[in-house]
Amino acid sequence: MAGPQRPRWVLHIQAQFWRVLMAIGMILHRLAAPRPPAPSFTRRIPAKLSPRPGDITLHFYVPRDYEVHRKLGDKKFPVVVNFHGGGFTLGTATDDARWASAVVREVNAVCVSVDYRLAPEHPFPTAVEDGVDAVIHIAEHAAELGLDENRIAMSGFSSGANMAFTVPLRLQEELEAENSALEEEEEALTPAPSVSASTKAMSLGRTLVKSQKNINIAAIVAWYPPTDYTQTREQRRQTCSRMDQELPAIFTDLFDESYLQPPTMDMSNPYLSPGVAPLHMLEGLPQDIIMYTCEWDMLLAEGERMRRRLEDEVKKHVIYHMVPGVPHGWDKAPNPIKPTPGVQQHYYQACKELRRCLKSERRLSAGPRMSMSVN
Repeated sequence: MAGPQRPRWVLHIQAQFWRVLMAIGMILHRLAAPRPPAPSFTRRIPAKLSPRPGDITLHFYVPRDYEVHRKLGDKKFPVVVNFHGGGFTLGTATDDARWASAVVREVNAVCVSVDYRLAPEHPFPTAVEDGVDAVIHIAEHAAELGLDENRIAMSGFSSGANMAFTVPLRLQEELEAENSALEEEEEALTPAPSVSASTKAMSLGRTLVKSQKNINIAAIVAWYPPTDYTQTREQRRQTCSRMDQELPAIFTDLFDESYLQPPTMDMSNPYLSPGVAPLHMLEGLPQDIIMYTCEWDMLLAEGERMRRRLEDEVKKHVIYHMVPGVPHGWDKAPNPIKPTPGVQQHYYQACKELRRCLKSERRLSAGPRMSMSVN
C-alpha cells in the first residue's frame, strides 16, 4: 500500500459512513424486479479459528419443500456457501439475495450467505477464518440442517469471490494441522517408521483423519474476484480499459488500509492472494471452478491470470465468462426502476453449471475431497 496510513479511528468513521450509504443503495437495488427474498432463517455461531472473539451470522435461503424433507429426514439438500462483496469492509450477507434466490430455484439447493466480520474492526485474516468456521459448522450440523456435506459449493462476489478461493485453501491448513497431530500420536505409539495413510492421501489431494468425516467442496463460483494483492492499485488501474468505470480511489484506499494490516504484511500470502498461491495448494481446490470477470474492471487481468494458472498448471475444469461492457459489481447497480440487463441470464448459466457439479456422482467422486474430524 502506497502513501501514509491513516489512523484506525479515521478508517472506522469512514467505514461506518459508507456502510450507511451502501445500505441505502442496496435498498434501492432490492426495489427493482424481481424483488429478492428475505432469508428463510438465520443462525448465529461463535468464531473459533480467529483469535478475535465474536459471532458470525449465517443467513439460510431454502427451497419451499425444505422444512418438510428436513423433518422427515428423507432428503439431503446440496448447499452453496456464499460470501458477499464490499472490499472486506462494507456489505452484508443479504446483498446477494437475488443470487441466493437463483441458487434455490435453479439448483434446488440451500444457499447460506455468511455475514463474516468486517475490517477495519476485523482486519486480515478474520474474514477468511470466519468463512472456514462457517463451512465447518455447516458440515458438523449437516444432519440436523438437512444438508449433504458431500455436496458443498462456494460462491462469492468481489472480495467474497476472493474468499470463495481462500476459504477452501485455509480449510486445507486446518485439516493438515489436524492430520499432523494425528500422525504425531501414531508415531508415538508405533516405533517402526512407516508411511501413514494420511501421507499417501495428501499426495492425492486428500486429507484423512480419524473419523473419516468428509467435507467435499464440489465447486467454486467466483464473480469478479481480486486474486493478486502483490499488484498495487496503480498497477491494477493501468490494466483497466475504461478508467472512467473504475472503482474510485476513495473506496479502494479505504478497503486496502482497513483490511491489509499491518501494511508491511506479505501480500503474496495465499489466503489473501490465491492467484499466486503455490501449486500444491491450488491442486487442493475443487476440480470445477466457474469464474466471471468484467471487461471494464481493474481486476480483469489478474482474474485471467488466475484462470490460466488453474487450467494450465493444475488442470482444473474452469468455466470462464468475461462479461463485456460492464464495470466491477455491475449486477448490484442501485437502479430501482429496472434490473440491470443480463444479470439473471448469467446467474442462470452459473446455476446450470452448479447443478451439474452438485448432482453428478461421477464428478463428486472424481474431485479432491477435504476431510476433517467432526464430533
